[in-house]
Amino acid sequence: MSETASEKKYLKFYQKMAYGAGDLASNCSYGLVSSFMLIYLTSIMGMDSGIIGTLMLLSKLLDGVTDVFFGTMIDRTHSKMGKARPWMFFAQIGVSVCLILLFSVPGGMGSTGQYAYFFVFYTCLNAVFYTANGIAYSALTALITKNPSERVQLGSFRFMFAVVTNIVIGFAVTSLVSGFGGGAVGWRNTAVIFALIALVVNSISCLAVKELPEDDYEAQKQEDKKENDTVSFWETLKILAKNKYYLIIVAIYIVYYIMSNLVTGSGVFFAQYVLGDENIYGKLNMMKMFPVVIALVIAPIIIKKVGNMQKVNTAAYGLSCVMGIPLIYAAVTKNVGLLLGVMFIKGIFGGFLSGSLNAFIAEASGYTTRTTGIHMDGTMYSCSSLGVKVGGGIGTAAVGWLLKLGGFVGTAAEQTAGAENMILWIYIIIPVIIGVFITLLLSRLDVERANKKWDEEHKEA
Repeated sequence: MSETASEKKYLKFYQKMAYGAGDLASNCSYGLVSSFMLIYLTSIMGMDSGIIGTLMLLSKLLDGVTDVFFGTMIDRTHSKMGKARPWMFFAQIGVSVCLILLFSVPGGMGSTGQYAYFFVFYTCLNAVFYTANGIAYSALTALITKNPSERVQLGSFRFMFAVVTNIVIGFAVTSLVSGFGGGAVGWRNTAVIFALIALVVNSISCLAVKELPEDDYEAQKQEDKKENDTVSFWETLKILAKNKYYLIIVAIYIVYYIMSNLVTGSGVFFAQYVLGDENIYGKLNMMKMFPVVIALVIAPIIIKKVGNMQKVNTAAYGLSCVMGIPLIYAAVTKNVGLLLGVMFIKGIFGGFLSGSLNAFIAEASGYTTRTTGIHMDGTMYSCSSLGVKVGGGIGTAAVGWLLKLGGFVGTAAEQTAGAENMILWIYIIIPVIIGVFITLLLSRLDVERANKKWDEEHKEA
């Protein structure tokens, strides 16, 4: 039965495209908030970057505890639309409303009221509606097809739409804001545009697919869970704590997303205050996203030829770190052409890891099964969510804190040399340093060798 299910085609091409477009919808909100929220609050509303960073971190802590809640609620949902689709469909309404409200901070409100306003709607957006929508959207991969090949294709379509959306946002936002007259009105109207696009596209993505009847997957799901149900929560934690490869991957995720959110959160500041042209941000963003697409194409070919993910990724990330030297030079001298060229090459080497992290988790999960006899694949994949939440929260907050430390004043006509230097550190230098640390962690992630050694030693058994 499982063989038939794995070979059967469940989805038409338009359904795969429609599902993938869901990432266009989600990135209309995520991309706008992660890249432009801070500069709107500081430069337009005159709010303090240090306080905003702290509030963002507190909000992310709340965000981290809602994943399990919404995951459980989705599992318990039974409706005509299925289990996940109702949450994906209706949560987007909340996402769109909160997105508009976040870029509509009342100007006549006192400073304390503005910070409270921001915290409430930022938390509602991320911890409630975006989380519910995102978990439901991800869960649909398993609920609309049992064909492994189709599930991989759905992931590819998602990534394609995510990259394109982020590149478009990088180029379009500042032009839209200016086109709407700039200032608070320009940002609010731009947020309305993206909120409506997200709402329409999310609805199409959700309604274009149909969940399989629950009986088709519930029996297999229960069979997969049977063995795991015998392991207590505390025993699970002990197993994870003893798996050094799980801990290394968690560390990689955390520092990677600290680095990623530092770059994302400071990109507009770097373009506007260091390079002197906020419109360059679109090109910077493209040089961050597009090389990853190229890396995802060539990395599997090289890894297959070498036969070891760790060796390839360590070497590639090491080369990415080396490219950090001319990157810093280009940024300091404000040589935009050289900067973009180096970012492109550096991004290809760094992009190898994007396509390998899930495969590393699978190897670490296999190591757990080999050494303990327990299957806990779902739990092993928790390192991705944990790393994204913790690393993303720290990275987002750090941008605000470091800007404050550097003396940045959003409403100032010109920034001090100290503020500009701090922006340079946040966007360029600190990420290069973090890249060195990631390379060191990758050099210790020899889980493939460990699995091969275990198999050889237990071949007869």
